[in-house]
Amino acid sequence: MIAASDDVLRTGVGLETDDEDWPTITVPSHWQSNPNFAASDGPLLYRRNFTSEKPVAGERRFVVLDGAFYQADIWLDGAYLGDPEGYFVPHAYDVTALSQLDTEHALAIAVTCSPQRDKRSKRNITGVFQHWDCISPSFNPGGLWRGVRIERTGPVRIDAWNVLCRDANESRAHLRLHARLDSDIERPVKIVTLVDGDKVDEQERTLASGANEIDWTFDLDDPQLWWPWSMGPQPLVDVTMRVIVDQTVSHDRTLRTGLREVTMQEWVFSVNGERLFVKGTNLAPTRATLGEASPDDLRRDIELAREAGLDLVRVHGHVSRPELYEAADELGMLVWQDFPLQWGYARQIRRQAVRQAEETVNVLGHHPSIALWCAHNEPFTLSVGDGDTFDLKKLALPFLAGQQLPSWNKSILDRWVKRAFERSDETRPVIAHSGVLPHLPQLDGTDSHLYFGWYHGNERDLPEFAVRLPRLVRFVSEFGAQAVPDVADFIDASTWPNLDWDFLRREHGLQKELFDLHVPPRAFATFDEWRLATQVYQAEVLKHHIETLRRLKYSPTGGFCFFAFNDAMPMVSWSVLDHQRNPKLGFNAVADACRPVIVVADRLPVSMEQGQRLSIDIHAVSDLHRTFEDAQVMAIVTANGESRQWIWEGDIGADECCRIGTFDVVAPYSEGSITLDLTLQCGDVVATNRYTSDIRTR
Repeated sequence: MIAASDDVLRTGVGLETDDEDWPTITVPSHWQSNPNFAASDGPLLYRRNFTSEKPVAGERRFVVLDGAFYQADIWLDGAYLGDPEGYFVPHAYDVTALSQLDTEHALAIAVTCSPQRDKRSKRNITGVFQHWDCISPSFNPGGLWRGVRIERTGPVRIDAWNVLCRDANESRAHLRLHARLDSDIERPVKIVTLVDGDKVDEQERTLASGANEIDWTFDLDDPQLWWPWSMGPQPLVDVTMRVIVDQTVSHDRTLRTGLREVTMQEWVFSVNGERLFVKGTNLAPTRATLGEASPDDLRRDIELAREAGLDLVRVHGHVSRPELYEAADELGMLVWQDFPLQWGYARQIRRQAVRQAEETVNVLGHHPSIALWCAHNEPFTLSVGDGDTFDLKKLALPFLAGQQLPSWNKSILDRWVKRAFERSDETRPVIAHSGVLPHLPQLDGTDSHLYFGWYHGNERDLPEFAVRLPRLVRFVSEFGAQAVPDVADFIDASTWPNLDWDFLRREHGLQKELFDLHVPPRAFATFDEWRLATQVYQAEVLKHHIETLRRLKYSPTGGFCFFAFNDAMPMVSWSVLDHQRNPKLGFNAVADACRPVIVVADRLPVSMEQGQRLSIDIHAVSDLHRTFEDAQVMAIVTANGESRQWIWEGDIGADECCRIGTFDVVAPYSEGSITLDLTLQCGDVVATNRYTSDIRTR
């Protein structure tokens, strides 16, 4: 591999090029992982000599790029093949004629991933990889991040295809299939569909030369339904498409899918007709260098989400590797899939965005875990994530204007991308954008991003906000606070409190101005004390936000996705797992708040005056689809060594939030603290919770 200058591109793509002195690189990878190109923004030229026997009669050859970040130009033996664009979309080029000329070949690929200098008008559809406050702005994801291969087929190749389950119940599942077939000439073919090896459909078609789009459907009787992990098992079936030409298999492909029906109404999800209150999180790329993550790394993120009691991961602002979705299918984790549009984009990308949205369905549509497509995250032209000083006042006006006024991104681009998803996949709900408040002309809005206790307000403000504006808590898809990870080798703590704040802001996302508001470093004698305090604060924000939203179950809240689950690289961010998957205190707080059954109370104030009386409501929330009979809830209030106890008994309904009772708390006439302990018990199910407050003199 070598820097792709004009001279190199003129002389380095043919068979006779001497590349002995070129640096070598492993594929798949990202070029900045190679020491020779650690600071490069490209473009770079990849080159590989190889030997291949000539194709036999009736055989076709294709060069297939499974993933090039982000654009490329391709040559075989000096002959130009094409210019693919789209980092997660496979690209194939017919090289049959070139393969017949010789057995010695040279494949050259010039890859470019141009830095997006104007972050308000980006041209690369790379989502969070090139504009985010959780990935360093100096990082460039460029490279051949997935494999490059030579594929052999018969006269007709399956270029793309997908399997979509439109509806399913215990009696029948209806599947819709779409395929794009590449034929060498006009010819008749037979298309056979098999499920787990058994033929379920056979039809004859006549194909034109070149690309052919075909659709067909079939029903399966008595299907085994796929469920999220908290609701049932996850049986999967293999669906095979086989193209037969002259009684010979020309090409076949198999997709593994699950039979289920997912719907969403007023932000309440249902799977196979059963409601599900969604407990979710925003999932960052497993690694910023996504192509270098191992399959175990990708699966581990889904396993950890399940360990935290979550039902859904929002693949935030990117498309991940196939292994992540396969793990979600197998482990019963629902996926909210973002299309990789993040913040502002140029007008010129519309056609490319529509094409890539259609290809997203071809690449991912068969996964039963995917429950929702989202066309664009926060379609506002904000210049954030560049490592500049965070100025909330400076960002407030553009943010509010972007919410309320028509714009190219929100009003036009997002509609086109949404329609592309709807045309390609009628089986799933689609939203045009995430984080958009109600605005004219519909005054409806979408999901909400509510950062009480970080970007705005106090972390205790959410309950009152929900009372005043219930529409804005139908589904809260972002909330949280930053916290410093335990493993922070990138921070030189020996200089405390005079850390290199500018470096941490620029390269590691630390928002010093907001820490000064909520967990000010100057209030702590050591770095370790401050780090612990940031994690305690984050855990409190997540715990009480989740408890509040679960108390509003279905009235009106359909679920939530906190921000965020993991780091893609060493960062000071909103994540509860660092880049090595070491947990912060927030991870355990989330796991406790997301247990299937919890007991919650009105939160005690930060402090109470002596003699102050409060009426406290207690609720039990169950996500289990069975009734708890004769459950017992106990509340104990302790202050100055004295305790008072209340006990309630009764049934807790399936999949509901029920009010247990109300009692009064009176602060004693002495300084100290007051503690409220809750315990719910029914058989082997036990849930506990604790709230504390300080007592102050009048």
